[in-house]
Amino acid sequence: MKCQDVMTDNPVCCLPDDTVGQAARLMRREHLGSIPVISDDRSRSLIGIISDSDLATKVVAESRDPNHTQIFDVMTRTVVACRGTDDVTSAIKAMREHQIRRVPVVDYDGHVIGVISQGDVSLRVQPREASGPTANMSQAA
Repeated sequence: MKCQDVMTDNPVCCLPDDTVGQAARLMRREHLGSIPVISDDRSRSLIGIISDSDLATKVVAESRDPNHTQIFDVMTRTVVACRGTDDVTSAIKAMREHQIRRVPVVDYDGHVIGVISQGDVSLRVQPREASGPTANMSQAA
């Protein structure tokens, strides 16, 4: 099964000049722990990711003002991602190895086309596949 078969299309994304306050409110509204950061709305080139952990360690812990701190200043720039044509087991392996719950899916030009979450995998991967790479995936959370 390919990543494009289980991903959520057209994911919510942030722009680098959005504030972390905007990102936090978006995370709360959409029930997300991380959001891909894209260069602009037209190209949707992946440039980073903002996570609840980034907000806690780089904003709250450093006493930054969330309404005046831009996402670019605190986002994680090294992003674990996969391509839509990759086998879904590569996304599962990445989640486990990097202890993350969501992986952006990009095309060959690096544009965000979707996101795979642990929930997507658990809902869409066949039971026979779940006994292999998805077994104990919740340990990555």
